[in-house]
Amino acid sequence: MDTFLFLTGFICVITGVFGSFLPVLPGPSVSWVGLLLLYLTDAVPNNYWTLGFTLALTIVISILDYIIPSKGTKKFGGSSYGIWGTNIGLILGLLFIPIPFGFVVGAFLGAFLGEIIYNSQDKKRALKAATGSLLGFLASTFMKFMVCMLFLGTFIYVTWQNADKLFG
Repeated sequence: MDTFLFLTGFICVITGVFGSFLPVLPGPSVSWVGLLLLYLTDAVPNNYWTLGFTLALTIVISILDYIIPSKGTKKFGGSSYGIWGTNIGLILGLLFIPIPFGFVVGAFLGAFLGEIIYNSQDKKRALKAATGSLLGFLASTFMKFMVCMLFLGTFIYVTWQNADKLFG
């Protein structure tokens, strides 16, 4: 059973790293489940502080993942129309644009179209707000990637510390 939990946990952590770039997969959440599975093995002693801290970090990053692109739009002069456009564009980009990074295109176009609906005369401001949305999305993706890499490093470290019990 330990081998199954270890392998499934490892797959989850690696999937989480890829999920930090692909919004279809909730990267930090999947990586956290991988850590949880590692700690559920009989070979690894439970560390509730590590699991609690990483869970709290996962929750915070998951919330920020939805907030940061909208804040980027607002920071670059976007209105509530641009913010709503960003959020709607992210979802539609995931659903209807079957190309890699369709979600990036969706967020950018959503913010741009939202601002055009708000004020069709000011295309420069709409483009600026859409750029803010894109930068916010990239910042959010970078944060998720860093958290997933932290979880991968934790997984490897804990595995290394308990290798004799896991594999011996």
